[in-house]
Amino acid sequence: MINGNTLIFRLSSMGDVVMTIPVIRCLEKKYPENKFVFVTRPKFRYFFEEFKNVKVFEVDLEKRHKGVFGLFNLFSDLRKLNPKRIADLHSVLRTNILSFLFRLIFTKVSVIDKKRKERKALTRKVNKIFKPLTPVHYLYQEVFNKLGFSIDLTKDHFYPPSKTFSLNIDQIDIKGKMVGIAPFAKHSAKMYPLDLMQKIVSYLQDRHTVFLFGSGKIEMQTISGWSSALKNVYSCDILGSFENEIGLISNLDLMISMDSANGHIASIYNVPVITIWCLTHPYTGFTTFNNDPNNQFLPDREEYPLIPNSVYGNKMIAGYEKAARTINFQDILARVNTILK
Repeated sequence: MINGNTLIFRLSSMGDVVMTIPVIRCLEKKYPENKFVFVTRPKFRYFFEEFKNVKVFEVDLEKRHKGVFGLFNLFSDLRKLNPKRIADLHSVLRTNILSFLFRLIFTKVSVIDKKRKERKALTRKVNKIFKPLTPVHYLYQEVFNKLGFSIDLTKDHFYPPSKTFSLNIDQIDIKGKMVGIAPFAKHSAKMYPLDLMQKIVSYLQDRHTVFLFGSGKIEMQTISGWSSALKNVYSCDILGSFENEIGLISNLDLMISMDSANGHIASIYNVPVITIWCLTHPYTGFTTFNNDPNNQFLPDREEYPLIPNSVYGNKMIAGYEKAARTINFQDILARVNTILK
């Protein structure tokens, strides 16, 4: 046992927080007597309910922990927990300052190496070095091992049982397999064209039950339209809560997702995930946990050689607006049928 509390920093985004879960499972398995405090946003607390030795410290970035003074309030609040070590899985300005302050009081700190130099080489236009980077899950693992822990995702990880969820059986009649589809992403450069995705949804609903996931007014308008027009297609808002959504995702037979959080959520519950990549790429290290390369669909790089042009998909390249259309939706459906058999 390694004595004392370990603070873990990962404030956002959802997908990155979810990617920490397999590593935390390894820690719980090998160090059940240790105490860990995960410092993150309140809405992410549901992901940590499976753990007995992990508490969530909810950061209040709207009031108490907002701005420069709020950062010192956060440090003061965290210091009261008397941590013996810090695992910074985020490495942004806010967590870098926190890590610096904890070092001043002689707390052991380990910070993720984001491989920024290698990421820049992979995504630049000129002299691009096109080779896979270390998956982020293993970058997280390295942070803890530098603190004195000894975990190995290939040996120590285990999947928990699926979560429970509730559905209104008067509204939903499950047909065939349950397939989740998350057709949206934060940035347009990461999205498969909606007209092609609609073809996938239309095909699947003929034999299976499809649940569509999204958020925000515009996304939900599209989801509402599809679920109204197609018989076996349901909007995620029918689930009533984010916690219920996680529960349903953990019970799916398949998730189809962009390079986005929903795919990561499904993967940590051992649900097969088909990931559609557009201007990002699996080589950036953000693949879903234990991903199958056969489940990754990418644009034609011979026609669009500058892919990937960013790690986060927040940049569109002029002339690359139709790159995602080189991904044949029929190829995706063929893989779907193989998985669902």
